[in-house]
Amino acid sequence: MTTVDLVEHAPARRVPLPDGAGRALAASKIVDAAPDPYEPGLWRLRARSKVGAVVVDVPGDEPVTLRVTPKVPIARLFFLLGYSLDPRGWLDGEVEADEHEELLPALAHAVERQTDRALRRGLLQGYRATEQTAFVVRGRIKEAEQIRRRFGAALPVEVAYDEFTTDIAENRILRAAVERLLRLPGVPRAVRARLMHQRARLADAAPLVRGQAIPEWRPNRLNARYHRALQLARIVLDGASAEHLPGGIRMNGFLFDMNKVFEDFVCVALNNALAPYGGRGVLQAKNVHLDEEAAVRMRPDFVWYGESGVPAAVADAKYKVGTPEGYPDADLYQMLAYCTALGLREGHLVYAKGSAPHAGHHVRRSGVMLHQHAVSMGAPSAVLLAEIRALAERMAGSRRHAGA
Repeated sequence: MTTVDLVEHAPARRVPLPDGAGRALAASKIVDAAPDPYEPGLWRLRARSKVGAVVVDVPGDEPVTLRVTPKVPIARLFFLLGYSLDPRGWLDGEVEADEHEELLPALAHAVERQTDRALRRGLLQGYRATEQTAFVVRGRIKEAEQIRRRFGAALPVEVAYDEFTTDIAENRILRAAVERLLRLPGVPRAVRARLMHQRARLADAAPLVRGQAIPEWRPNRLNARYHRALQLARIVLDGASAEHLPGGIRMNGFLFDMNKVFEDFVCVALNNALAPYGGRGVLQAKNVHLDEEAAVRMRPDFVWYGESGVPAAVADAKYKVGTPEGYPDADLYQMLAYCTALGLREGHLVYAKGSAPHAGHHVRRSGVMLHQHAVSMGAPSAVLLAEIRALAERMAGSRRHAGA
């Protein structure tokens, strides 16, 4: 099997690939892929914001494994991912991912450890609504269904009841995540053996059918020991790449879009940091329009509304790196439009990295101030959260200064 290693947003690499695999990668948009114009059999591959691992299996060709490594440390990636699932986020070390330097081994290791912790006291049981044809009455008789199917016959009986079982959503999700990781090459042998052990423990939970929606579960006191494992399992299942492409090509793996990961972290962390100041934060705010006729719709990443319900602050997260020439001007135009539509005098753009921690621009003839902030993605989580709290304090101060 051919293995190709790329780094997120790194320069393009020339690698030997079967034409079928190269075309599949180009069609999938996972990376930028184009045949080398000078040397047949070589493809130029460049990773953008998607990180993870996928296997491309083209009929008649050797499978190709593509691995894209994030620029941030693996432990920091898991910390950021926590904010996309849990408003409280995760602390460094909670998922114990830093024992592996590559993303797939780290993810498989973390899922196995958290699953093992969740199952130490046995499988969680719960009530599941069940409908069945039986010769013994259990629960309630479905009278309409009995008449439609049995035409008045006494037996068998169509019944519905709540069954106390281990075949519940929580266990099915854990089993599905374990089985997906077991299908991926590159998982260390020791971790794979432990994952197989966890799959055996979850054998009573029904497997998910391909194409079926992930079962819903709600955190409560009874399933508290499952919470971390379920959040990691959801990462595995949500990050699943397309399994089939036209022409019988199979593509199996998991991918994370760092744009979305960074956006979720900034918005959720800002919402948490602004909570003591009152009001409410809205992620991906709707009902924001540029024009009076509400024909031009906009969706800011984060809008903070004061206690009166009036917009008090707006922020947009950009997973971009500043250059010596600065950030893209288009981001400023976009934020100016947000401020105009929301009636705000200040707007905040939050970048993943920059040459300076803060820059401000006074827009001519408008009185609007546009702020550009850069957070330290490579810094410890405590430093990163401190920067978000400082940004929240600035946003709250802007509201008080404006009298909102």
